[in-house]
Amino acid sequence: MARSHLTLAALATAAVDGFDVAGATSFGSGGGGDFESALVTGRDGRHWIIRIPTSERAESEQSADLVALRALSAGVRARLPFAVSTFAGQTPISGTRAIVYEFVYGSKVQTSALAAGDELAGSIGRATAAIHLLPTSFVADAGLPVLTAAEILRTTVTLMDRASATDLVPTALLGRWERAIEDPALWQFAPTVINGSLGADSFLAAGDEVTGVLGWHGLSVGDPARDLYWLLAGADGVSDTAFDAYTLARGSKDRQITQRAMLYSEFEIAKWLLHGMQERDTAIVDDAVEMLQRLADDVIDNLEQSLGHNTMPVMAISEVEAMLDRNERAF
Repeated sequence: MARSHLTLAALATAAVDGFDVAGATSFGSGGGGDFESALVTGRDGRHWIIRIPTSERAESEQSADLVALRALSAGVRARLPFAVSTFAGQTPISGTRAIVYEFVYGSKVQTSALAAGDELAGSIGRATAAIHLLPTSFVADAGLPVLTAAEILRTTVTLMDRASATDLVPTALLGRWERAIEDPALWQFAPTVINGSLGADSFLAAGDEVTGVLGWHGLSVGDPARDLYWLLAGADGVSDTAFDAYTLARGSKDRQITQRAMLYSEFEIAKWLLHGMQERDTAIVDDAVEMLQRLADDVIDNLEQSLGHNTMPVMAISEVEAMLDRNERAF
C-alpha cells in the first residue's frame, strides 16, 4: 500500500536536518507509478519533492540521477537557461532510500500541445543546445560515461544485429538501417554532453519558455542526436522549429544530426521488440512487429525521410570505424 503524503513529509524531516515542514500534498500519478512522491512545503515557503522508488529499475534510475545532479556544479548550472533540481537529503526506508530534492517550478510539456512555429518548441531547441554546449570535462571528472563517435557507432551496430537476429524486422527496414550505419557522413560528429533521456515530460515550462529540465540519470558524453529524436514524433513542423532553434543556438555544423535522430527514433521500436523478447511477452512483441511493419511502409521509397547521405560512397563498417578512430586521434 502506498504511503500517505503525511508519512512522506515525516520522512523528509528525517532526511534533511532542521527541515521544518508546514504542509504536504500528494505529487505525481499516485499509486502504480515508479515512485511514491509528495510535495512538501517548508516554513520558509520553499517547496521540496520527496521520492521513494517502488522497483529496482526506479531505484537504479534514482541513484544515477543523484550522481548526475551532484556532478552538475553551481558553475555548470550557471551556463544553463533553466533550473535543475538539487539534492537536499536522504533517509533509508524499507531496503531503499527516500530522497529529497528542491522543487523546480513549471508545468510539464505535452507533445500534443507543441505546434510548428511555436515559441515553446523553439525554447526546447535552445534549452537542448545549452546542454550540448556544456564542457565535457565535468562529466569525465564525475566518472560518468564518455563515448567516442566510434563507440557510439559500434553500440548502434550491436543493437541492429540483435534486432536482426529476431528475424522479425522487415528486410527492407534492415536494409535501410544498414545503409545508414555504413554511411560515414552520418558518423562524423563531435560527441557532446547529453542528458541522454530527454522527452517531452523532461521539460517544465511557464508560458512559452522552458523553466526546468528533469531526469538526468542518462547524463554522459555521447551523440547529441540522442536528445533530439523524440521531437520527430510531434506534430508536423514541430521538429523543424525545434531543430532550427537548436542549430541557431549551438552554431552546429553537424549536418547529419537530423538523420541520426531519425535512426534513433526508429531504433526505439527495435528496443521495444527486444524488451518483449526478453520478457517473453507476446503482446509486446506483436505490438513491436506491427509498429515495425508500419514504419517500413511509411519510410520505404520516401525520399524526404532518407537516413543516408546520398553524395558519399558507401564504406564497410570496419572502414568507417577506422576512419572515426583516425579522426579522434587527430583531435
